[in-house]
Amino acid sequence: MVPAGLRRWLQGGRPGIKVCGITREEDALAAITAGIDALGFNFYPESKRHVPLADVTGWIERLPEEVGRIAVVVNADKELLHRLRGSGLFHAIQFHGDETPAFCAEHGGEFYIKARPLSDHASADVAAGDPAPCLLLDAHAPGLFGGTGRVIDWSLAARVAGHRPVVLSAGLHAGNVAAAVARVAPTAVDTASGVESSPGIKDPVKMRDFVAALRGA
Repeated sequence: MVPAGLRRWLQGGRPGIKVCGITREEDALAAITAGIDALGFNFYPESKRHVPLADVTGWIERLPEEVGRIAVVVNADKELLHRLRGSGLFHAIQFHGDETPAFCAEHGGEFYIKARPLSDHASADVAAGDPAPCLLLDAHAPGLFGGTGRVIDWSLAARVAGHRPVVLSAGLHAGNVAAAVARVAPTAVDTASGVESSPGIKDPVKMRDFVAALRGA
């Protein structure tokens, strides 16, 4: 069952839009004003967009309930996952590391997202067979976990999207998102670096342009 806060994103009858790597309240509010459906918050300490849970709790809980809030983790320990789920701040966990399907099912709750890197036909087949309720397709970058700005092979992504709902990520920006959606037909799209002025700092104009490009497609 898709949580209420994510239904507009995943069941809205049009590709939903998620902006990932939100680090500041003003960026979250600017994203919402631009028409973003969901926000991602990165709790991976090695990420340029990492935010400590204690630092963002106060303002995340003030965000509109109808806007999706997703906690992004990479090979997180059980303590952090327990804190994130117990906080009541997030509608879903996005597992973006090497987590097994069994681990995700155990710690993700009824609904979670699993990121799958695409690099070739074999990786597309693995992604298509993942049992997660929702997939996010990202670029394959050894040693890195998202936010690379690299564009994936949309034909591979389309193979996966043809079998199940997916969120398309990897190098999307206002200049290519319409073409990506036309090629892949994803349930939703996800961007981080494509709407930033610097890592972790979102650009309101780029976010508005991103939304406009997709809505006009």
